[in-house]
Amino acid sequence: MIAASTVLMQLFLSAAAVLGLAVLQGVLVRRDHWDPINRRFLFGIRVTMLLFVGRILVALTGIEAFRVLVLLGAALIPLGVLILTEGLLRRHAPPAIKLVIGGGAAAFGASSLWYSDAIDPARLFALLAFQTLGFVLSGWLVVTRDTAQLSRSENAMVVRLGLSLLLFIPLAAGDFLLLYIGLPIQFSALGVLILCWLAIGLGRSSQGHAGTLTHLGVMVAAAVIVGGLIAVLGELGRDGALMCIAAIMTTLFVVAILNDARALRQEDQSLGLLRYLATAKTDDPMAFLRDLQSHPLVEGAVVVNEASLSGLQADVLDRIFAAAPVLRRNDPPALGPVADDHIAWLFERYAATHVILAMPRPRVLIALSMPSLGQSPAAELELEVVQRMAALLARNEEVRDG
Repeated sequence: MIAASTVLMQLFLSAAAVLGLAVLQGVLVRRDHWDPINRRFLFGIRVTMLLFVGRILVALTGIEAFRVLVLLGAALIPLGVLILTEGLLRRHAPPAIKLVIGGGAAAFGASSLWYSDAIDPARLFALLAFQTLGFVLSGWLVVTRDTAQLSRSENAMVVRLGLSLLLFIPLAAGDFLLLYIGLPIQFSALGVLILCWLAIGLGRSSQGHAGTLTHLGVMVAAAVIVGGLIAVLGELGRDGALMCIAAIMTTLFVVAILNDARALRQEDQSLGLLRYLATAKTDDPMAFLRDLQSHPLVEGAVVVNEASLSGLQADVLDRIFAAAPVLRRNDPPALGPVADDHIAWLFERYAATHVILAMPRPRVLIALSMPSLGQSPAAELELEVVQRMAALLARNEEVRDG
């Protein structure tokens, strides 16, 4: 039973690592597949995926030949880390470091073709020493970097890489020394998941280092506390406690990775109107409004001209849109019963959730029906920007005509 549980847990950890790496790969490809840093990062991601896919195949099939993938991935990981570090620091590593890491990767890559245990554990100890050396040398490059030569975002990426290496070294060492220190499973997948979570979090500028470290500490502490409690209540022993903690921590980080990746996609989609404003190629306010109607985020928007408002009092409309250029059905201004009637008529007549003042003279309104935007502060801000853009275009046209 214990043996079966360790195999299942190892499969779970390896599959989670592959999922986390695949999500990070998707984020990088979606942003810019050909960016030099992204290409370096993708090389490291795919090499690491090779290792965990090999572990999964060995566990599922029992075919030892798949150890080639595990050993090849392990041999190339220090090279991938060095290549990424060079790109992040925007400088080459010293030739001696390149020679050591490149030569070691070639030698251990060639030895991976000998997938039997005949040359182990000597090869495994040598590979552990090589990986540790590679991580230490890349970490030394990170620590000794010239921070003034890098931007704030580049320094943030470098710091998170260094933190990931700091966490990954003992976990990777545990993989190689599994039998000698009595660990039930290989824990390096946790280091990979933490790396993926830290890397994806770089795309969310609202998360600073302090917040990231706090979230990391909370998730690790929660996994340790809950896993330890389950182990005590179930009398699972040390190995059972370690597997419970690993399972909970893995689940937390997978959920965090998927949630952050989804949030990045939503943020990217929510910038659609701002991207439209930035790329608009017209200074004609009416052409701007007509093009806006075809935008997916405001599809179905109605442009309301002054003739359609002939039944309403002009001075009351002036007061309404002076108070709220972007009129919201769920938050109308309190301007008295007459204004309330005008506001209610606008929303009912055009089945709108938002009515925007696009041009003051002649008065032109945009009526939108987008209930989902009512729950998005970023989208509401975009509507404010659309209103300001349209008003500025109208004002520029008045100046030209005048």
